[in-house]
Amino acid sequence: MKRLTITFMLLGLMLSASAQTAREEIKANKYLSASNYLDYDNYPATAPLTPTPKGYEPYLMNHYGRHGSRWLTSESMYTDPMVTLCKAQEQGKLTAVGEDVLRQVKFINATAIDRTGDLTTVGERQHHGIGRRMAQNFPEIFKKPGVPIDARSTVVIRCILSMVAECEELAAANPTARFHNDVSKALQYYLNQPNSPLLKSVRQKTRQLRHEHERAFIKNTPSDRLASVLFNDMQWVADSIRMGELMYQLFDVAANMQSHDYDLDLYSLFTPEEMYQQWRERNIRWYLNYAASPQGNSLQPFSQANLLKDIIHVADTTRQTAAVLRFGHEVCVLPLACLLELGNCGLVTDDLENLDATWRNYNIFPMACNIQLVFYRPVSGKGDILVKALLNEREISLPAKTAQYPYYKWKDLRQHYLERLQWYEQQENKYKEESGQ
Repeated sequence: MKRLTITFMLLGLMLSASAQTAREEIKANKYLSASNYLDYDNYPATAPLTPTPKGYEPYLMNHYGRHGSRWLTSESMYTDPMVTLCKAQEQGKLTAVGEDVLRQVKFINATAIDRTGDLTTVGERQHHGIGRRMAQNFPEIFKKPGVPIDARSTVVIRCILSMVAECEELAAANPTARFHNDVSKALQYYLNQPNSPLLKSVRQKTRQLRHEHERAFIKNTPSDRLASVLFNDMQWVADSIRMGELMYQLFDVAANMQSHDYDLDLYSLFTPEEMYQQWRERNIRWYLNYAASPQGNSLQPFSQANLLKDIIHVADTTRQTAAVLRFGHEVCVLPLACLLELGNCGLVTDDLENLDATWRNYNIFPMACNIQLVFYRPVSGKGDILVKALLNEREISLPAKTAQYPYYKWKDLRQHYLERLQWYEQQENKYKEESGQ
């Protein structure tokens, strides 16, 4: 796996030399700082897709997508900052801005009662848009009379409803399409794969590193400016408030407000630099826990080994025009993008301090993020099967040589991925032998 390090670092350096820095991108679009809370429609793909190669036609959509925007997944993410602000209010320590922030936090907390983790109307709208554009971009697949569309979801409600929204658009585009929707625990082994003993041991190690990094960030992040905006007694703040922790909590609430249509805004509490620093810490956290970080022996992407096997199986066994749509979570899309080596998603670097120069999580997993692998066959029936990858509807490179980017020979990619999976199975077997499992 180390052979990937130099390649991806060089690619990342070339990209960073010609493009904006993460700090500049976040200053231009504050919503990017939300990491996995980013509203898909606040970062739309705008580049036109490359035309189909001459003599070819698209015939298979092989897809995995995340649910759309949602409420935060834990009540404590709302109540923890609210309790702190209520304490300050009771003692007369809030400024006028602090009072307004408490009002907003109380409101969003009230809406979240019995709804934590649920899909929002924003999330539903995202998937309607994606489904509509799928039909527009690939009418040869989605508008073909009687096309079979196999849509599968994890058992989580927000994923199921995301699947429904997308299928509604596809059905509207083609009333003759034949849908098969499936939701079952029996599908979890590849739609949301449980960690193996090897990956559990790796995750335990990286989780500890992540917690250490997070604690250090919260402790050391400058928070005096925000404290003076919210509170009228700095000595009381010093004595009574863990200000770095409150700042971290409020940023999560602020970032996820783009998941709603409410007229609320907590982003105004933060300067562009503070937004960047909050994002930067979370960028490192996600890289450690789910990407090809050397701290995790570059094994974390293989948490989606079963998903990749299913993608290969579908590609190998599908002959007719068809679509296979899978719906799950960002903790699957992120490592899958790394495992597929889309663009520089699979970057391997131990330089966490400069990670954002080459690896930015908001490019991979906004709400409703998706990977579309589109397969093309020669109309004549003679020639290689080609495949194109879209990450969030943007064409992206794949780990093989090609003379006609963004199209690649499937046989080359298939062999590469099978070799990766074989290598991983060897690591699993080695771990079992050494641990006596």
